[in-house]
This record gives sequence, C-alpha cells and structure tokens, in this order.
Amino acid sequence: MMPFTTEFEFTLPKGYVDKDGITHKKGIMRLSRAEDEILPMRDPRVQSNPGYLTVILLARVITKLGDLKMVDTHTVENLFTTDFTYLQSFYKEINEIGKPVVTAICPECHKNIEVEASLVGELDLG
Repeated sequence: MMPFTTEFEFTLPKGYVDKDGITHKKGIMRLSRAEDEILPMRDPRVQSNPGYLTVILLARVITKLGDLKMVDTHTVENLFTTDFTYLQSFYKEINEIGKPVVTAICPECHKNIEVEASLVGELDLG
C-alpha cells in the first residue's frame, strides 16, 4: 500500500512573475487542515471582504512556487487571474473526499503508481 499523499505538484498555466521578471510555474500544494480554513476567518481582511479568504487560504497551502523563498498573500494577490482560478480549482480537487484512485504504470520508471481518477486525463505522460 502506498503512503498517504499530502502534497501535490502543480504547474501554473501562465506563471507568477516576480519583481525581477522571473516566471515561476511549478509548485507544490499541501492538503488543507481545518485550521487553514478557520484561522483566516479572524483576519480583518476577510471580515471586510469575505472573498479574501481564498487568497489567505492559498497562501497557507502552497508550500512551494518555483524558486521563491516563500509564498504569501502578496504572491497570491499578484497571480494572473488564469493562475488564481487554476489554483482554486486544484485546491478543491485535492481536498475533496473519497476520490477514486486507480493503479497505473509510470512510463518513466515502470513502477506501479496510484493516480486519482479525476486527474488521469490531465497527466502529461509524454
């Protein structure tokens, strides 16, 4: 049995462009914990604008984005809309309950891997 996966790689459609003009596209998002959704509710930015919850939530669960030292709300605020929407969808997808898992063979290492069924069509195996 494979270990429980808590971190998931992603690639942004456009990429975050930092202050030096460097584009960061590949990242890692971890599964959300209850505190990730509860604690931001106390934030004054969320209390004055409930839509800001998503910005804080994504900043908490994105553990890596390219070569950035950290991902914070400023980073998330400055994503292109396409990338922001992609990350919202990715967050929902990895945090859903009871996703079906299928066993596949990795085309590179030829080992058995478990893949969430809803992601099978999105994998770049070439």
